[in-house]
Amino acid sequence: MLVKTKAIVISSLKYHEKSLIVKCLTQSDGLKSYFVPNAFSARKSNQKIAYFQPLSILEIEANHKNKGTLEHFKEIRLAHAYQTVSSNIAKSSIAIFLSEIIHHCLHEEEKNEALFEFLESALLWFDAHDEMSNFHLILMLEMTKFLGFYPDTSEISLGFFDSKEGVFSTFQGTNCFSEHETFLFKKLIALKFDSDQKVFSGSERQMLLKILLQYYAAHLDGFKKPKSLEVLREIFA
Repeated sequence: MLVKTKAIVISSLKYHEKSLIVKCLTQSDGLKSYFVPNAFSARKSNQKIAYFQPLSILEIEANHKNKGTLEHFKEIRLAHAYQTVSSNIAKSSIAIFLSEIIHHCLHEEEKNEALFEFLESALLWFDAHDEMSNFHLILMLEMTKFLGFYPDTSEISLGFFDSKEGVFSTFQGTNCFSEHETFLFKKLIALKFDSDQKVFSGSERQMLLKILLQYYAAHLDGFKKPKSLEVLREIFA
């Protein structure tokens, strides 16, 4: 089946010397994996290796056989040529980190157009703005809306957040964040991408990243901490 759709690159894995296996979140069909033969060959000008950088937004034409095997691109072009993500070391590190997060979250080939549209608009905002210290934190929290475990904020005034149940609690149970962690978590819930970036200190961002990863691990079977986590910690130290 020939499909034309937008796609966000989640991961790319070198296969043998010249080829790639590329995983994308497509707008039309959800998660799809593609085999790109001779991706490193200059002759394959329509399948440039630069297209497959983490979180690149593509417009693709592809043959989807939907048999659980690797699919194949017919045509590829950038839907949006990033102006800052690839050239800014902090932004490119965030993109690598978030692509790993998404890679560990999504496993099923199910259409999720709402998630795709959220990620696309968030990435375009990210590319267009210089102040982005909290971007990865806000995106991770907002993504839980589409993954099914966004915090229940109906009793947000309570002092502790139970990460397993996803609710705020009067008492600090076994799975609860500390009072200070809960306070920071509440501040994060109230933020938008264009909110004041100086609302957290570097150490507070580190703490929020730690508890967000704990929250993901509590709700996603087999969730792994990204390999790029230490790089991100160094950047926002």
